[in-house]
Amino acid sequence: MTEPNQEATHHHHHHHLPKRIILVRHGESQGNLDTAAYTTTPDNKIQLTPSGLAQARQAGNHLYNIISNDENKNWRVYFYVSPYDRTRSTLREIGRSFKKERIIGVREECRVREQDFGNFQVKERMKVIKESRERFGRFFYRFPEGESAADVFDRVSGFLESLWRDIDMKRFHRDPSHDLNLIIVSHGLTCRVFLMKWFKWTVQQFEHLNNPGNCEFRIMQLGPGGEYSLAIHHTDEEMLEWGLSPEMIDDQKWRMRANKGDWNEKCPWYLDEFFDHVADSDRESGDKENGSSGMCE
Repeated sequence: MTEPNQEATHHHHHHHLPKRIILVRHGESQGNLDTAAYTTTPDNKIQLTPSGLAQARQAGNHLYNIISNDENKNWRVYFYVSPYDRTRSTLREIGRSFKKERIIGVREECRVREQDFGNFQVKERMKVIKESRERFGRFFYRFPEGESAADVFDRVSGFLESLWRDIDMKRFHRDPSHDLNLIIVSHGLTCRVFLMKWFKWTVQQFEHLNNPGNCEFRIMQLGPGGEYSLAIHHTDEEMLEWGLSPEMIDDQKWRMRANKGDWNEKCPWYLDEFFDHVADSDRESGDKENGSSGMCE
């Protein structure tokens, strides 16, 4: 008999969690069209192209349709935006689809800015640098005078701490009847790093991820147990295209139903990747000590 009651308290426990956390990459920029733009313009001042502005308006429309389609018509949005011109312009265009009463607020957040590639970027030099990044590994390679993806991971981790604190203190959520949607307008690599940090993906898994396209988004949606999953909104095909492995997709599907704090026993990169050579039980290791070989054949 206690089940519905448990369900109620369970639901009560995470009613102040955002229903969705949506990562959006900025629209097409001058730098996406021609990397020569970076030789004369600071990265943070690179503008959207007319096509980028149109993409952002379309993304706003698409996001509005997804969010307003819910049973709960009492939804709200809160935006975080990288301080770069191209992300701010993307947000302005996305914002056209939402009425003011629906928007709780906007915060410019430096920690979700683009990876720093090191001041003005000389085209020929950047070509050589990017070739050596391929040899070194994309995650750990640090651009001269700039950052590595690992550096971005550290500041995104700091941002996530603040985000959880804001959620815990119900800073966004004045009214529990509202469904809250957090939208983070950022950059391709930053979005990938955010997901890596959130879902505890390994460096090796990160290396296989593809950049989202301009104004593409990734929707992390809250499951009934209080875990976020990409699989609630996105298809297997989409996630494969993004570079998630079948195991990573299985984990996303597990999260759709998981209770907060549960541990996915079937998640190979947490344990088996390191301890595939370790005996399963005490009894097994006793057999090995008594003469049978303990090495992987």
